[in-house]
Amino acid sequence: MGVLGIIISFIVAPVAVLFDLWLLGASAGATIQERKIWQNKKLPSINPFGLIKVFLLNVCWMGGTQLGVILGLLKRALMGKKNMNMRDFCHNGVERMVGQLLIRLFVGPEVIIRGKENLPPENPGSPAPVMIANHDSQLDIAAVYYLCRSWRWIAKSSVFFLPGVGQLMYFGGHVFIDRVKKKNKSSTGARNLYIKSNESLQEGVPMFFFPQGTRRLGERLPFKDGAFKIAMENKSQIVPISIEIPLTAWNSMYPLQGGKDVAPIILTIHKPVDSKDFKELEPLKNQCFDTIYSVLPDYTKEN
Repeated sequence: MGVLGIIISFIVAPVAVLFDLWLLGASAGATIQERKIWQNKKLPSINPFGLIKVFLLNVCWMGGTQLGVILGLLKRALMGKKNMNMRDFCHNGVERMVGQLLIRLFVGPEVIIRGKENLPPENPGSPAPVMIANHDSQLDIAAVYYLCRSWRWIAKSSVFFLPGVGQLMYFGGHVFIDRVKKKNKSSTGARNLYIKSNESLQEGVPMFFFPQGTRRLGERLPFKDGAFKIAMENKSQIVPISIEIPLTAWNSMYPLQGGKDVAPIILTIHKPVDSKDFKELEPLKNQCFDTIYSVLPDYTKEN
């Protein structure tokens, strides 16, 4: 090994160690958050094998997306910025591939999709629809990539600092927001949420919201206003999507037991709701809420 090789190794090795620590720490944090969601008394807690699956899924998610970002940047450097659609590569390429692969690796061999005929076309035109879904688990985010459509996510600004995931979302053109309301007009402020969402819909790119605002399996939190205000302002259709995560998703012995008799994730795409048919916000929110939960098990009821 020459002098140059030694110098490079002294630089690369510490960076690699720091990234590994960042990745493992973030994965552990995500595992703790997912575990909390499943601590509802009406739900089965995640068993030790399930916690291992949650941790490994996050390691693969963050590591896979980081690799995707590196490959995307290398490709853009070789092809030139003008000849490389970074958003398409990151969102329709890396995000979709990693999301679908994670479900196959850790949850089950398939995702059942009902109501495919209600999906908007790949290029829906302007204004594009607003897509909304319930949010019960981090598996929701991976599962919806089986829809094979393009959209922009709304994400907390803190997500940007997740290894791989945050950088991929940045290059994928998604919208980051602060949960805490701020008076300034920062690039992650509430005002920017509406500006970026309106621009996206008018460009013909759908926006995807989890209107609950946070993950809650076993609870039915009321929907927040944002997605519906944006839809009404742009006269967009709203596509309600129900995501049913099986209670055995983490605790099953898959993939060790094989894919037989594994309960699948089920996505139900409902008929679009036309925001132009509503003059007030609450009736629109209530209809979408009722539609999404009409096909989902009600864990809020007493056994």
